[in-house]
Amino acid sequence: MDEQDPLASFRERFFIPKTKEGSKAIYFCGNSLGLQPRATALTIQQELKDWKNLGVEGHFHGSNPWFEYHKFLKPGLVELTGASDPSEVTPMGSLTTNLHLMMVSFYRPTQHRYKIIMESGAFPSDQYAIESQCRFHGLDPAQAIVELTPEPGKYYLETSRIIRSIEENSEQLALVLLSGVQYYSGQFFEIEPITRMGHDAGAYVGWDLAHAIGNVPLSLHQHQVDFAAWCSYKYLNSGPGGTAGIFVHKKHENEPDIPRFGGWWGYPETERFEMKKGFIPAKGADGWQVSNANILSMAAQKASLEIFLEAGITRIRDKSLLLTGYLEFLLNDLSHGLDKFKMITPDNPQNRGAQLSLLFNQEGSAIFRELTNSGIVVDWREPNIIRMAPAPLYNTFEEVYGFCQVLKTLIE
Repeated sequence: MDEQDPLASFRERFFIPKTKEGSKAIYFCGNSLGLQPRATALTIQQELKDWKNLGVEGHFHGSNPWFEYHKFLKPGLVELTGASDPSEVTPMGSLTTNLHLMMVSFYRPTQHRYKIIMESGAFPSDQYAIESQCRFHGLDPAQAIVELTPEPGKYYLETSRIIRSIEENSEQLALVLLSGVQYYSGQFFEIEPITRMGHDAGAYVGWDLAHAIGNVPLSLHQHQVDFAAWCSYKYLNSGPGGTAGIFVHKKHENEPDIPRFGGWWGYPETERFEMKKGFIPAKGADGWQVSNANILSMAAQKASLEIFLEAGITRIRDKSLLLTGYLEFLLNDLSHGLDKFKMITPDNPQNRGAQLSLLFNQEGSAIFRELTNSGIVVDWREPNIIRMAPAPLYNTFEEVYGFCQVLKTLIE
């Protein structure tokens, strides 16, 4: 499979961490922090060079003028989000800040419409952001938030369960805000039918794509998603704390009166330096920008997005399905006749991303430590979960096999 892999050469474009013995580690933690592309340093150094030589003039006369630097990232973001054009996306801020900025615009509770649907066990930042938004509006989170839990005996949400909740709360529903790919289970939610049902109920629908962007194909414009936000340091390989981003559907670009928290960089760029009083939002997602670009962080993202554009999300997804399918096959073979762990990720490949999560009955933390000592980088989540994320751009089928051989030895 590695010899037939059309993406095999992309592995050489990344730095692979080393073990204590100096060999290459098996790195299955791209769902927490993606690896560094070799081009990242050169891309950042170009901006450091322009800063050194040009000073403030780098904003307009640099190799990549900083004033419009966010535009250089847009082609990659359009490809990965399924936006209709660059106006629907922009890199900016951090994920949780962006979620707050989006809810300022799209969570406007009234006396009768105030509820938010989210998944139980969502990543803590999402939980805290939604809870604090409710309190900001004077609402009791226990009354305003509808947390969806899986059916008994299951670890992920069926689409029918989500749709049923939307229907049950339709008269009071203001917002549906779910994860594109659930960080704990690895479930890839069915964005299109959920978004459609949310709109039918009269609510806005937004998505946290932290674990989805760069991982699975997205069609946000076609699926009529109102807004989305993401971070860039996981599958996008943009570096720790890298610049995040947003999607706002084009149908909202002609709504200049939509509430938002304005900032200088969200003002139309042709008039920005006139320093006029009174905020007028720029057209499209750019109108939600608050501050000027973090150039060095965006440079790292630019280097990574150029790799994604070359590889193509379709080919990345094709390999991802094969990698996780092979990993699932070996894990099923390994667990046959044993009662050591169970996979809590959906077994339908179309309903998961590049991640499988294992729930261990016992000794999970000890196995995790020994995997680490063996030069295998995976992720531990309480209680008793080991998450494995073979990333198609730099992981191999041989690594999947090697991981399972080590796991088999530890379990036996």
